[in-house]
Amino acid sequence: MSGRVEAIWIKRAVRGVMDAAVEVSLVAGKGIAGDASFGRAHRQVTVIEKEVFDRVRRSLPAANPAMRRANIMVSGVRLAESRNQVLTVGGVRILLRGETRPCERMDEQCPGLREALSVDFGGGAHGLVLDDGLVRVGDAAALSAPLPEPAL
Repeated sequence: MSGRVEAIWIKRAVRGVMDAAVEVSLVAGKGIAGDASFGRAHRQVTVIEKEVFDRVRRSLPAANPAMRRANIMVSGVRLAESRNQVLTVGGVRILLRGETRPCERMDEQCPGLREALSVDFGGGAHGLVLDDGLVRVGDAAALSAPLPEPAL
């Protein structure tokens, strides 16, 4: 399955505002340079699907993808059951480690958003950055099986 990067956000502080960006620099094993989550061992990057928000907006017109507080929004890539698969955005690979469960902060921004995102990976996925590189809005996005482990 292939798609594209639709939007990018960076948060400068924990619980801080999500700033839209046209491009970001990803660092292997660290995350997005300048993001409050940079250097975390887990959840270095979070990803959501544009198609999920298209569906959510039909019942919650006030919902905005930035309210999910994710870093990257992709289209044409299905994140459900993507644990341990590799998402390539631009030339950077992200090992998706699991589902990002929506929290109460979603309802603070738009009542009902948490429940609307609670089904079938609706809150997106989180992962670990495998490569250094730039990711830009408009870059290609594709999901693939994980790389095989090297033989010992």
